[in-house]
Amino acid sequence: MTENIFSFLFNCFAWFRRLPSARCTVMLPALAAALTVAACGGGSSDGGSQSASSNPSGAGSTTKPDSGASAPLAASSPAPASGSTGTGVGTSSAAVIAPSGSIFYGMNGHVNLAGPYTSTSLDQQLAQLKDLNVTLYRNDIRDLDGAKKLAAVAQSFAQFGVTVYPVILQTLNFPDENAAYQASFTFAQQVVGVQRYAWYEITNELAGTCLNGWVDGVRSTDYRNDCFQIARGVIRGLIAGVKSVDPDGKIIIGGNTWMHYGFDVMLASGTQPDGTSGHPLVTWDITAWHWYSEQGDIRHACGGTGCYNVIGTLQSFGKPVWINEVGMRPSFPGTADAAAAFMSNNMMGALLAIAPQYNIQSLQVYQLYDDPPTGEGPYGIMLNDGLTKKPVYTAVKNFITANPR
Repeated sequence: MTENIFSFLFNCFAWFRRLPSARCTVMLPALAAALTVAACGGGSSDGGSQSASSNPSGAGSTTKPDSGASAPLAASSPAPASGSTGTGVGTSSAAVIAPSGSIFYGMNGHVNLAGPYTSTSLDQQLAQLKDLNVTLYRNDIRDLDGAKKLAAVAQSFAQFGVTVYPVILQTLNFPDENAAYQASFTFAQQVVGVQRYAWYEITNELAGTCLNGWVDGVRSTDYRNDCFQIARGVIRGLIAGVKSVDPDGKIIIGGNTWMHYGFDVMLASGTQPDGTSGHPLVTWDITAWHWYSEQGDIRHACGGTGCYNVIGTLQSFGKPVWINEVGMRPSFPGTADAAAAFMSNNMMGALLAIAPQYNIQSLQVYQLYDDPPTGEGPYGIMLNDGLTKKPVYTAVKNFITANPR
């Protein structure tokens, strides 16, 4: 979903905010039905994933939040919230949304966000995804209405070989970790009660929200302790809520970005920024990460304190890795054709080359459409009219055709 990130760190001392054609003129009956279901099930929500990655202005923010396959073990101590048995929430009778083929290539969208995703018909979006030959469509949810709308889209797209999976978002506006856990547990139960999915991504780029100033994010002391505790409560509660309703669903730890892996290290080890240990462990099935055009080599990312093998640390968690936001910064210094070539060669090509070594199981492009002028910028591979392809669209399509997985 989206994110903000620390861009050109210590090279230009600037922080960039991110936090990102085949035409079908025949309305597909199933998609027309989806629109009807969405309209009856509840209105769309503003699901634009706001992320405060390595942006120091996000260090004090509490806004934001934003999947893979591993053993279906209960993640993050999935005990029900106090007073709940985990069975009181209705369970969806709809079939699990799961893939029938490859999941290596995907695309990001925001069907709950006002703008091109709502002004462009669902059949048009599906036609574009099919033209690109991507099979995953990552979208965010921040409320129950958004969960209902995304479920309708997922059910329709699944019939045509495109698997939708949700990023469950949550704010950090809670007084403490327990309150964050309780509210998040209930919200996750509600989301899964609407529709079961093969994967659930839990939050988006929360690490950046808790950064302690202009730091790389590789050390525990790079984060604010109170913010981290509340974020941990949100993450634990969402995971436990999902598992209480859908114990077989796989958990994707919400994608962070740049060198902010110290956050995930603390989650996995039961440590926190104040140096204490023995805290609740968070477990997951897939490690998600985000990588953008100015960030260089993911095996040798350099910040203010040194250079780090980010992908090596992600691999050390022992889970498959999904780079579920692969994108070009609007600030890329070059022409549209140069950006397209960079996306193909230096982004997707570079990540594909190391995929076997680091167990990278999916690359997902950020994003299908540019944001409107009031959004985070032109991160799309198409303009925000939902129709006009940029050169990067063709580059992504040709890359996938030339490198089938």
